[in-house]
Amino acid sequence: MLNKVRPALGRVLTPVGRTIARTGVTPNAITIIGTAGVVAGALGFFPRGEFFWGVMLITAFVLFDMLDGAVARVTGKISKWGAFLDSTMDRVADAAIFSGVMIGLYRDGQEQLAGVALYCLVAGVVVSYAKARAEGLGYTCNVGIAERAERLIVILVATGLDGLGVPYVLAAALWVLAVLSTVTVGQRFATVRAQALADTDPRPAAPAPSPDAGRRRDRPSGNASGKAPEKAAGDAREGGAARAENGGRRRWHVRRLDSASEPRP
Repeated sequence: MLNKVRPALGRVLTPVGRTIARTGVTPNAITIIGTAGVVAGALGFFPRGEFFWGVMLITAFVLFDMLDGAVARVTGKISKWGAFLDSTMDRVADAAIFSGVMIGLYRDGQEQLAGVALYCLVAGVVVSYAKARAEGLGYTCNVGIAERAERLIVILVATGLDGLGVPYVLAAALWVLAVLSTVTVGQRFATVRAQALADTDPRPAAPAPSPDAGRRRDRPSGNASGKAPEKAAGDAREGGAARAENGGRRRWHVRRLDSASEPRP
């Protein structure tokens, strides 16, 4: 849902990206530094129960990581490798955040809530993979009630408030994220399935005609001479009668010749 504010956010970050570009820092370096800071904050503070300070450090590096796109646009260094690196590092950062929360809750004796955090981690990976796989197949999958930005805001705000001593907020946020992530997976499955079914023609393809089919249709069914069966039979009868008559005449003529050749008494 927060994807709708990206154009406005891009206009805000572009001047900052132009300033950073003058220092010579590349977009890929920003991506790597931002991810390293998020991982350090999540795995360095959350497992020890220091949720608030961990969130502060993570937030700073998340904001810094958002500048890689602005720097790439300003410097013209937009590339497929940069897009791949950015997407992959986002998955690493998400895994570090939820893993840190899970370890911190488990050490605090909240095993059930730690299991919910683990479920949110797995569901988030499925949400991201479903979109990547759909786009790899040529489909669009820009749907979902809880995409990465929404999940990140909810978990960081709830974890920070828990670090300040606000009760139940982290537990409520994790359960809500678990439900919303599951719904998002279902939305993406349904969207891709609809597009895949639309690509499938339900009517079976007609069999290809045989090369001899036309000649068989054009050829009469009577005989090789091309005559109809009735006409061919009539011609055969007339021919037989004519041959019989000619044979009789020849025999009569022979008898006449034999009688003429006999001597008279």
